[in-house]
Amino acid sequence: MQGYRFTEFIPRDKEKESTFDSLWNIFRELLLITSGDPNEALSWLTNLDKQYNISTDQYGIGDFIEDLKKKGYLDDNPGDGKLEITAKTESDFRKSALEEIFGKLRKSGQGSHKTFISGQGEEKGVDIRNFEFGDSPDNISMTDSIRNAQVNHGFGGDFTLTEDDLEVVENEFRTQTSTVLMIDISHSMILYGEDRITPAKKVAMALSELILNKYKKDTLDVIVFGNDAWQIQIKDLPYLSVGPYHTNTIAGLELAMDILRKRKNQNKQIFMITDGKPTCMKQGIKYYKNSFGLDPKIVNKTLNLAASCRKINIPITTFMIASDPYLKQFVKEFTAANNGNAYYSDLQGLGHIVFEDFKKNRRKNYRW
Repeated sequence: MQGYRFTEFIPRDKEKESTFDSLWNIFRELLLITSGDPNEALSWLTNLDKQYNISTDQYGIGDFIEDLKKKGYLDDNPGDGKLEITAKTESDFRKSALEEIFGKLRKSGQGSHKTFISGQGEEKGVDIRNFEFGDSPDNISMTDSIRNAQVNHGFGGDFTLTEDDLEVVENEFRTQTSTVLMIDISHSMILYGEDRITPAKKVAMALSELILNKYKKDTLDVIVFGNDAWQIQIKDLPYLSVGPYHTNTIAGLELAMDILRKRKNQNKQIFMITDGKPTCMKQGIKYYKNSFGLDPKIVNKTLNLAASCRKINIPITTFMIASDPYLKQFVKEFTAANNGNAYYSDLQGLGHIVFEDFKKNRRKNYRW
């Protein structure tokens, strides 16, 4: 008998990153933190180099800056001479965020979302049913059909296969989805020394890259909300920064609903990334604010909007970048009013949750 001898597997050493690649990875993070300001990011990078010697004698920060220009990542602003990032850098942001947060994606056909409806769809499902007139022969499950023939007609003599023996695999319809991503840019997103806006930006960029490349038939609109809410372009995500704002969740939801009403897709959803309770609403031209607790006036209006979204079949998935106990009751009520989903996440796990919920198209509901 032939045997096999197994020895310890020693993987090959990974090729070392070039100094440029190493500096680029750090610089890219600094660009996000500085809201896309390359001049401030390079100042930070230079200080880091002084402290930790991240460059080399052969390749310094000056060489790195020149290479950034040659590779098309930076340009000199003709107006004031300051450096600015390019469209290539913005695209690289999205691609790197997708890789970091979502990992490598398996290739698939048209890149659409599965539904629970079966029929003349694009991809085979797992449900089996009896053959009916008009079913495509391609969908016949030969293994199940032959087994039925053997059970129904016996194992001896000539093999017989009738229409009653045939079973088919249901196809799954594919559907387009319109998504609005709401990002909280209130002051609390950088409060108490915690940077919550940078991971939120990464998630937004990764989600946009996912839709642009995998779910090309879908739509993604991004809005930010502080005292007010307004729409931004995907290319503007790296430049997003927190302001001295309260949290007007009401304005964000109203704008999201207005956007989705104009979308012709039947499947619509809202993703909301936030770290706190609603503290603000607009009354006419004035703002009603209360930062000290869950003000009933603001909360009730927010819950009413959640219920309104439910009535027009727009589920809201809330990603709370905080786990404060006093917020859980509000999120629970908000989720119940909308019949949506809610997740509490630390800053590291946020991207994975967004990806799973988006890719599965809410096939699993984890409600609080």
